[in-house]
Amino acid sequence: MHNSLRNSVLLIILFLFQCFSVKSQDLEVGLTAGGCYYLGDLNPGKHFLHTNIAYGLEARYDLDTRWAVKISGLRGKIEGNAASSDFLPNRGLDFTSQVTDIAGEVEFNFLPYFTGSRMNRISPYIYTGISVFFFNPVSNGQFLRKLGTEGQNVGYQGRTPYGSVSVSIPFGLGVKVSLSKRVGLQAFWEMHKTFNDYLDDVSTTYYLNGSSIDPKDPTGAMSDPTRNHEPGMQRGNSSNMDWYAFFGISFTYSFNLLASNKCRDLNH
Repeated sequence: MHNSLRNSVLLIILFLFQCFSVKSQDLEVGLTAGGCYYLGDLNPGKHFLHTNIAYGLEARYDLDTRWAVKISGLRGKIEGNAASSDFLPNRGLDFTSQVTDIAGEVEFNFLPYFTGSRMNRISPYIYTGISVFFFNPVSNGQFLRKLGTEGQNVGYQGRTPYGSVSVSIPFGLGVKVSLSKRVGLQAFWEMHKTFNDYLDDVSTTYYLNGSSIDPKDPTGAMSDPTRNHEPGMQRGNSSNMDWYAFFGISFTYSFNLLASNKCRDLNH
């Protein structure tokens, strides 16, 4: 595991340890269902394009009526296709990848809110944090990372293979609704800023002469499916990192576990 990834994991653990050491009455656990999509070299700017089903789990501690911390695990499929992009649509490139995201986040409610409130049953909220995610792009049954489609396996121009684990900065917004004394609903949309440009296996330039590629060779065929490019020609845009997004709803159940130190309005 790279040092940066290890340090990020340690930061998440420290963050959660500090947060959970605060006394709180309410622990909410629940299920999430919704969708996910990606933005990158095969989809530079069309939100919700190629949306697929996503699902997950979450656990939330309400520190008070304004602040909460959450651990979440989300999983879904992202995909892209150059043919549906305005950026170099004739490359013949496509991918799909399962993304598993594990995040630690802090939330802020715009209104004093908790599940079971009789006064503020609804509140918009925003949140951010840090996450670790796992991915592995595939096309035509081939795992693209292992092939080194931009010359990573042969050290072309100093390129090296990329990993299947990375970190992101999630941030999002949503609305919380208290459905009953114990049951809450959250509708949300979140973007993940990554520091990785290979979620789609596309980043820099071609490294093979397309006219000499054997179509039966998976490395060459996946590197340049149209077989009409030359080394150094643009394959992607390495100046922009890839993004992915989740959106959906969560249903949570609230438990009273610890003595509360919250100062709640009596009308609640």
